This record gives sequence, structure tokens and C-alpha cells, in this order.
Amino acid sequence: MFRIIFFYLLISLGFISNSYSNIEIKARTAILQDFLSGEILYEKEPDRSIYPASMTKIMTSIIAFDLIKLGDLSLEDKFIVSEKAWRLSTSGFSSMFIMVGDEVSVENLLHGIITASGNDACIALAEGIAGTEEEFAILMTAKAKEIGMENTNFSNSSGINDPDNYSTVRDILMMSNYLIKEHPEFYKWFANKEFTWDRTGGDPITQGNRNPLLYKNIGADGIKTGYLAVEKYSLASSLERKGRRLIAVGSGFETKNSRSRESSKLLTYGLTNFDLVEINDSSKPIDKIDVWLGKQNQLDVYVNEDIYKTIKKAKKKLLKVALKYEGPVEAPIKKDDIIGKFRVVYDDELVGEYNLLAASNIEKVNIFTRLIKSLNYLIWGDV
Repeated sequence: MFRIIFFYLLISLGFISNSYSNIEIKARTAILQDFLSGEILYEKEPDRSIYPASMTKIMTSIIAFDLIKLGDLSLEDKFIVSEKAWRLSTSGFSSMFIMVGDEVSVENLLHGIITASGNDACIALAEGIAGTEEEFAILMTAKAKEIGMENTNFSNSSGINDPDNYSTVRDILMMSNYLIKEHPEFYKWFANKEFTWDRTGGDPITQGNRNPLLYKNIGADGIKTGYLAVEKYSLASSLERKGRRLIAVGSGFETKNSRSRESSKLLTYGLTNFDLVEINDSSKPIDKIDVWLGKQNQLDVYVNEDIYKTIKKAKKKLLKVALKYEGPVEAPIKKDDIIGKFRVVYDDELVGEYNLLAASNIEKVNIFTRLIKSLNYLIWGDV
């Protein structure tokens, strides 16, 4: 028998469309995303080409994190500082203040990049990993393409001014997503407000994180600022509150204060105008369905991915989900067999469909039991 079973979620929903926006962000280009649902809550020329400045350092860190995860690099490994790296310790550049010939651990270089935004640390790390910064930039661009950053090219590890080092806020958003999803433990470093480097030939130097949102009481925990005279101020930012994360990227803010104010405004807008709703938890069964000729009469079914939707608070609509399958399902059944479909419907429109999977194996009963069950069904209609 073909069955559709509806479950009504008692929540008010309004799915996101590009026409909803009622704020204006004072930046040349900006984007806001609800992390778990992946839905875009605001965008302003998100594919406009930008110079990412020090937001480039997110990818520099990612390359190191990936290698550490693979076991090809260790936080304890040490790289020797070249003259090229040291020259970016001079006045006028964001620096960790490393010296020529220093042997600096990967861990210290990463903190120097993430917290102090040290261009010198970027070059030292890049040369230590790839031999030259140019070769490292090739790795960066290849990684960008791998994670879907189609409008990005990296020509250096620090983001210093170069016309061939370009991206978009949409691509920076993808990069930030990758960082948070793939390296959650290392991502925590982006919330550090200061880093002290016990430098050679001088007293230890402590520098504060340049991300202004870390000093506001809004739950911000990353990610990276940027500045170039040609691009003005930029910021990739993120906050987490009560299990919900938002990510914003903006570029072309006119001043430091504007960067802080408008980024905070954008994140706050996402929090106060939208809700995140969990539709499915992949670790839990959705329901039980009847089984025909099996050693168990019922089967747990599930969807193997977490499903979230972002809702607009101003709209009052009813969301429903449905299990669509031919039932009762005949044994034998193997775990993860596709049993049917899990459908998410909004205002009579299908907005998501996922495979409905068997949560366990169920063997078929023996021939004698099958005969009895078949007779019962013919006489009583009892499965």
C-alpha cells in the first residue's frame, strides 16, 4: 500500500527569498549566512571582485590545519625565518616581529597569523611548508577551487596588495564555512584576544586581536579583519549564540568604526529577524513503520543528514514533513536500504526531499511463519 504520513511542526515559518531585506549595510559588498541551514539571509553584490587583504590569512591557516589533520605537519615543527619573511617585520606592516634565522614553531606562527595578523609569520609558514611563498600560493588557490571558491585567486600568503590576489565575499564565506566545519578545534584560536611572542633580542611583545567584534558582547568568536588602501576595510565575522551560528563577510567599509558597526548590525539582524529550526537530527530515528513477513514487525527509519531551515519571524505559515513509502515494507531488509522519501513541504510546495533509510537489519521469517501470516492477512487483513 502506498502511504504518505504527515507530521506537522508547530512552528511559524517564512522561507527566505531575496526580496525580504529591509536593511542597508554600508559596504560595497556583503553577505550573511545562517551556518547550519546554509541559507543566505542578506547579500549585497556578493560576487563583486574584491582584494581580500588579510582575510587571505584564513586560507593560509587552512592549508596548515589540513596538513596537521593529515599528519603531514605538526604544531611542534619549526621553520627557519628567511630574510624575506623578516622584512615584513618592519614598520608599516602587521607583524609578529620574528627575526632572520629564528626557528619558530608552527603553533607560534599560526598564533602570530591568526591573532597578530603577522605578514612575516605568513611568509615563514608558507616557505616552511612549500619551499617558496609562490608555491604555497598555488596550494592556496587549488584548495580554494576544491571547496567551490570559483572567483578567487591567491598570489601570496598574507593578502598584501597584489592585483592577482582577489576574491569575493561569497567565496570568503565558503572559506570561512570550511574552516569552522573542518577544523572546529583550531577555529577556537580565532577568538583569542591577544598573543604574546617571546621574541629574539627584546622583551616579549603582546598584541591584541584586530577583530573589533570580539570586544562586543554579542557572542562573536572570529574570524579575520582586512585593510588595503584600494579596498578600504573588510571583515569576515562569525558569532554563535545558543547553538546557532551566523557568518558575515563585508568589504569596502569606509572606516574602522563603520566596519565594526555595520558588521555587528548585519549579524544582529540575522539573530533578531530569523529563527533556525531543526527539521531532522541524523542520530535519531524519525518514526517506526510496519514490516511484512519480518522477524520484527516494525522498523525504525531515519535520514542520514541533519536538516535545518531558517525562518522569517514575520511570516505565519505552517511547515509539515511527510514520510512517503510503499508499506508495509517486506522483509528481508538491510540497514541503510532506501525505504522511501522524507519530504519537507511548505505551503503545499515541496522544498526538500531526502532518502528515508532503514535503521537496522530485519530478517525474513521461516516458510511456516510466512504461511500463517499470509493466511491471517487474507482472512483478517492483519499484517
